[in-house]
This record gives sequence, C-alpha cells and structure tokens, in this order.
Amino acid sequence: MTTAGLSSGPQVQWLLDNYETVEGVSLPRSTLYCHYLLHCQEQKLEPVNAASFGKLIRSVFMGLRTRRLGTRGNSKYHYYGLRIKASSSLLRLMEDQQHLAMRQQPFSQKQRLKPVQKVEGITNGMSSGSGQQQQQSSGLSDISTQVQQYQQFLDASRALPEFPDVDLQGRALPEGIELEHLKSFQLLYREHCEAILDVMVNLQFPLVETLWKTFWRFSESQAGDSATLAVHDESEKRLPKSCLVLLCKYDPVLRWSRDCDNTLYQGLVEMLIPDVLRPIPSALTQAIRNFAKSLESWLTNAMMNIPEEMVRVKVTSASAFAQTLRRYTSLNHLAQAARAVLQNTAQINQMLSDLNRVDFANVQEQASWVCRCEDRVVQRLEQDFKLTLQQQNSLEQWAAWLEGVVSQVLKPYQSSSAFPKAAKLFLLKWSFYSSMVIRDLTLRSAASFGSFHLIRLLYDEYMYYLIEHRVAQAKGETPIAVMGEFASLGRSLNPLDPDKG
Repeated sequence: MTTAGLSSGPQVQWLLDNYETVEGVSLPRSTLYCHYLLHCQEQKLEPVNAASFGKLIRSVFMGLRTRRLGTRGNSKYHYYGLRIKASSSLLRLMEDQQHLAMRQQPFSQKQRLKPVQKVEGITNGMSSGSGQQQQQSSGLSDISTQVQQYQQFLDASRALPEFPDVDLQGRALPEGIELEHLKSFQLLYREHCEAILDVMVNLQFPLVETLWKTFWRFSESQAGDSATLAVHDESEKRLPKSCLVLLCKYDPVLRWSRDCDNTLYQGLVEMLIPDVLRPIPSALTQAIRNFAKSLESWLTNAMMNIPEEMVRVKVTSASAFAQTLRRYTSLNHLAQAARAVLQNTAQINQMLSDLNRVDFANVQEQASWVCRCEDRVVQRLEQDFKLTLQQQNSLEQWAAWLEGVVSQVLKPYQSSSAFPKAAKLFLLKWSFYSSMVIRDLTLRSAASFGSFHLIRLLYDEYMYYLIEHRVAQAKGETPIAVMGEFASLGRSLNPLDPDKG
C-alpha cells in the first residue's frame, strides 16, 4: 500500500462517510483512532500512527479543534465539533459501549450468558466461530457482538491516570536532544498508552501489536523504504526517529517509560479482571491467555530497530503484565472449580470427617522445625478452618477469612521496612504447612483428598495474590511494578534481593 493510503481517496471517503462537523459536540481522539485501526484491519491496510492520522483528519475537516475534556486524572483529548453520522455503523458500536459501561451490574448465576454459537476457537481474543460473516483471516469477529458478549465482565469505566513529568535528576540531556524533543516524546507516549487502553476495552487484542509497531516506527526493511518514511512522516515532524533512538538510551527516560508502563499495565489488569473470584466466561479467559502468550514476541518484533536498553525495560514490564494475566486467569479458573466443591454438602461433610483424623500435633511438630510457627497461631488457624468448613461458607467468605489471616499475621510488620520480607516468609510457611496437611491426608488415603487438593491449590494461589498486593501497597508501587522488579532480577541473574537493606 503506498503511503498507507494517507492521502488516498478511500481513506478520505471513509472519514466523510462516517463523521461530520457539528458545533457543540465532541468525540474522543483515541476512540476515533480505534475506529480507524479496525477499518484498516478489515480492509487489510497498513495503518498510520495516531499523529499521522490526526494530520489526515485535520486535512479533511478543516479548522477542527482539540480540547482536553473530563475531570483531572480522568481527562482525554477530544475533537471538538465532530461527531459520528447517524447513518454510520460506528454509531451502534458507540451506543453499545456507552450502554454497557453504564450497566456494570454485579454478576449472578441467573445472568450467566449463553455462549455465542459455538466458541470453538479463539484467535487472539476473537471468536472464530462460523456465526456471522467473519472477516476472513483478520481473526476479528463483529466488534459489537464481541463487546456485548463480554464487556459486562470488564471494568470498562477505567481511565488512565495522569503520568508524571520525566525526572531528569539533574542530568544533562543527551547531545542533540532539546527539551522540546523530551516533551514531544512524553506526549506521543501518553497518546500511545491511551490508544492501547481503548483497543483493550474493546477486546481488540491484536491491535496492541499494531499500536506498538506504529509507535516504534517498525519497518520490515532495516534501511526503511520511502513508503515507510511517508507513513511515519508526521511522527518525524513531532519527534525525529534519530531523537527517539537517543532518548531510548537516556536513563531518566528509561525509568519514566518503565513507570508509565507499570501504571498502564496495572490499569489493564484491573480492567480485564476486576475481581479474580467472579466467574468469567471460558472464551474470554482463553482470549486473555492467548493475548498474554503473544505479548513478548509482539513487542520484541515491533522494537527490532530500537536500542537494547529500552527493549529490556519494555519487555520486563510486558513480561510481568503477561505473567500476571496468566496467574489471575488460573486463579479465577481454580475459584470456579472450588466453588462447586464448597457448595456440595456431602463433600464438605467428608472433608470434615477426614480432617478430624489428621494428627495436627504431629504436623505442627514437623512444620515448626522448618517454619517456627507459633503453636497458638497454628491452633487458632486449625480451629478457624474447621469452623469455616462446618458453616459451609461461600467462596467469598473463605476469601474474607484468608484476608483476615494475612492481616493478623502481618500486623506487627505494618509500616516497617521488614514488611515485604515478612510477607514472603509467611507465604513460604503457609505453603509448607498446608503441604504437610495434604501429605497426612494422602498417607491416610482420605476419601476427600481430591477436594482438599483443589482447595489447597486455590488458597495457595489466593494467598500469593493477597501477599503480592500487600507488598506492593507497603512499597507504594503497583503489583505489576513489584513483579517486574523480580523479573528484571531473574533476567540479569542478579543475586541481590530488593527487599534486603
């Protein structure tokens, strides 16, 4: 495609067919770009980046203004005086999204949705069933049915918080870099992150790769041909590629990019999985897992001509994001399986019977040699566990009990620098102690062993989730940042532990 159709008739015609200028209305700039990306994927066109697309819009709708609308921390750039035409199919998409974002109803068993046709395959988050006319090999199903099917399970109202300015820490700018270049980079990066959030809210996972490629000015040809240069022309004007490369080696920019990514990814996790215990349709879970698997390869491919320092920072954060999505979807899957066990009276009674035959004094004796757990704490946990089981509590009540255990055990370390280390040590002790109980049940050939094994897996995973969040809170960081910190250590094979003072 020449110049990605920037000035070609079909692109201009598409804008004229779908949008019109009217006084007193506005449209989010990132939403418009999301519509454009979908259009390009449908038509098998190479999209231009957000900056170049903005230039095209202004050339079609002369005199168009942009305004930043919304409350502080929740504002977005809007095209002022532009709206979707009443005859446009995009209007239905917008109405569906607004309607669903306002609903946000709590999920109940009665609201369980019927699966769309047969969701046999999920390709990068898109149903590949044969229901409606699929858009051939693009892997996209009709976006409005996709959103209607799954968006009620998301927190679609989430907005990206403000990013701080780059902290130069008194360091001189690299040679050839002006302050204006730095400001342009920050603005382009912010627009890029907003676009990622928008396509993710619409479950258009494959478009994340497209956005990465356009931001990092990906080119199949290392030298870069004239068509590629034309695609990135507007970005070149705002921030030349040579300056982008220099900034990618500058420490303050590397740190800032990492912090922005951690903020973005944490927001995306909370948007996609707002409650790890709440039932999620298996098709959506599989779509999220497929997306997580693709993340690192998409990113490294899109950044093939970018300095290694920046690639390392970006991949570390993306890897922590992918790992978190995989863990949370696994935790959610376990929660649904355990919910069935906890609602089965016969299984609960069998578990109680088997548990009462466990020699807890012997378990405690062996565990204390390794864990040094206080007898009274262990006894209280044992009694509480049996009582909670007896009451046939719901999964949510069990989760509240586990949170109470964590709060109680870690209370002495609150506001202490030793908190992260104490929290992780408790996680190890919990895991070791529960494995001793499972060992005893196994040796006794307990009839309810399978149920205990499932519950144990869930509680270990949920404990990990709770501890991860408590440690992040204590450090004043996002869980993604905490996980990324350790992923970074693992990659560099650095033996130093950030929790050691």
